[in-house]
Amino acid sequence: MSGTMDFNHFLSSYLPDPSYGGRRLYHDMVEQAVWADRLGYRGVSIPEHHLINILLVPSPLQLAVKVAAATRYVEIMTAIAVLPIRDMRVFAGEVVQASALCDGRLILGVGRGAFAYELARLGTPIETSKRKFEESLAVLEALLTREEVSWDGEYYRFDPITVMPRPEEPIPLMLAVMTIPGIEECARRGYMVQTTPLQASHAVLLDQVNAFKRGRADAEAAGRRSRLSLQRGVYLARDAADARRKLALAYTYYERFDNVFTGPGIVDSGAIRPLPRNQSIEDLSRSLIICEAAEMIDRLAAYAEAGIDEVILSSNFGQTQGETLEMMERFSQDVMPHLSSVRTKSVA
Repeated sequence: MSGTMDFNHFLSSYLPDPSYGGRRLYHDMVEQAVWADRLGYRGVSIPEHHLINILLVPSPLQLAVKVAAATRYVEIMTAIAVLPIRDMRVFAGEVVQASALCDGRLILGVGRGAFAYELARLGTPIETSKRKFEESLAVLEALLTREEVSWDGEYYRFDPITVMPRPEEPIPLMLAVMTIPGIEECARRGYMVQTTPLQASHAVLLDQVNAFKRGRADAEAAGRRSRLSLQRGVYLARDAADARRKLALAYTYYERFDNVFTGPGIVDSGAIRPLPRNQSIEDLSRSLIICEAAEMIDRLAAYAEAGIDEVILSSNFGQTQGETLEMMERFSQDVMPHLSSVRTKSVA
């Protein structure tokens, strides 16, 4: 094999039945993080979304601190914190506080937001979120790295301020980008990059990886080093029947996801309405990695050979918590040793 990869477990909060409740939902996520810590995953990732029942974490930094208190080793990544809906003067202080409480294990993944439904209802239409994100990122980086900062821009105007307390060490930043030019530019500037082809083909994934490589080559020539994390729908099935069941769950998940990502955004009291999809379940099966161990090793090996540094495993399609934990342990025993640079640990 030409390379190894690290693995990150995505704490993909999904509430298909709202009566399950937030207390149980977030308990499940923390429990998954504890297992990831014990099983040798490099890290865990925490999403952020509002007002809807998928990827539902209104405050990723708050959950990051809770995860840090329950774990010892894993990196804790926000995937992603949505900058345009926040005031960077407040958020910068929250980031410094969270990093301190996470004992330096926090990686701040940031982005512009993905769902028009929630961005519009939070006062930042998706049509303007890119421009606001770019200025917000510049303000955030200034506040985290310089003591006295003033600003006179399109979205921010303020007199000199100093965020307190000051960071005691640099806080790693990761940018979430999906477009080919955006990936290349972020890598060129030396940022860690998180991307995903979602349910698109392997060819789209390779285009994203190659864009990152082009940018990283320029960054390395300038003395900077980046890292590529790829988020993918992955579930290690027990057998063929289990794979079919999980694929059916994933298809229903994407009926909701597509509604708010590219669709009309029809939401009933916080519950996203599942809508018919153009993609067949057979096409989805070729895009996601829901299969048994031998096939999964082969498919993930292609990612390692392509040069992906880390795969963020998005595995929650609505199955039970028990199934998720069993799958995580199976993956650590049957797949990770073939591909990962992280020594696996046994669950106590």
